[in-house]
Amino acid sequence: MSTPSDDDGVPGIPPRPPLPPRAGEEPPLRSGENLQRQFRARKAELETHVAHARDQLDQANERIKERTGRDLVVAIGVGLLIGGVILASLLFAKWSFAVIGLAIILLAVWELVLALRMGGRKIDLWPQLVFAAALAAGGYFADPWLTWVMLFVAVFGVVVWRLVAQMIVKDGRTYGEVLTDAMASGFIPVYVPFLGAVVLMLLRQPRGEWWVLALIVVVVVADTCAYASGLLFGRGGRHPMAPRVSPKKTWEGFAGAVVGSLVAGALIGFYMLGLPWWAGLIFGAALVASATVGDLGESLLKRDLGIKDMSSWIPGHGGLLDRLDSVLPSAVVALALYPLLTPLAAA
Repeated sequence: MSTPSDDDGVPGIPPRPPLPPRAGEEPPLRSGENLQRQFRARKAELETHVAHARDQLDQANERIKERTGRDLVVAIGVGLLIGGVILASLLFAKWSFAVIGLAIILLAVWELVLALRMGGRKIDLWPQLVFAAALAAGGYFADPWLTWVMLFVAVFGVVVWRLVAQMIVKDGRTYGEVLTDAMASGFIPVYVPFLGAVVLMLLRQPRGEWWVLALIVVVVVADTCAYASGLLFGRGGRHPMAPRVSPKKTWEGFAGAVVGSLVAGALIGFYMLGLPWWAGLIFGAALVASATVGDLGESLLKRDLGIKDMSSWIPGHGGLLDRLDSVLPSAVVALALYPLLTPLAAA
């Protein structure tokens, strides 16, 4: 005898309905609700990891800030922003870098004048800005010999202006103070506008934008490697370079700067400037030497003025001159190496 089935026209037995959940037992989840719950769990776990990593980063940043006085996160963000603007100006229209450079030079002169005034020097701002604009613009638009002439005119002009202004005011300053004011006034055009004009003189050369970019990159790499190497190996000022000038600068940091600049010089010289690798090593070695001298020179100036930073205009970095102290003297070295190394690229 056969069993009745659907094929025989007999309806099948309906499935048993699900049993109601017991007391205290959650009902079974549907597949969509289960995915949502898993997603929320993963999200909460990820947020916990992110918060933990952020706490660790904040703690490390605070330790670095205590040792160096710099906010590392802010410094990196601002540095990337400034670097992006400079890179775009050099790659797309180098005349725009000349405009940016002129503005930076004028702001740096303003910053230095204010710093010297805080140190007790009497400096005339507007004559400094006028002569600085003419001197810096001449580096890009005029012949080199005119830049040298303009340098002497600028130094003579600001010194005479200060002496005449002192004779008119007669505020009782001593001879030594007046002489110091005049010397400080003559120092400003040499240190900022003239060295800035040298950067623009390098820029106007054939493929000069690549040389300026190489100059900036090598100096920045040297500065960054010195900072990192000093933090890792020079803790507590283990072997200071010049304790009376800059106690936080160590030989460990300088060693990091040398290694970083040599590697950067070889790579940039080969891939960006078309130089042999050994010529890139010469480029990197010369720049790290000039950058170190410039850095120590500005530290000596700040120590004489009794200040830590030239200003606080750039968050996480200090002032403009705190970033330009290595670039400005290195521009002279780069311009001197340009006619010596450029023929190697053509060969």
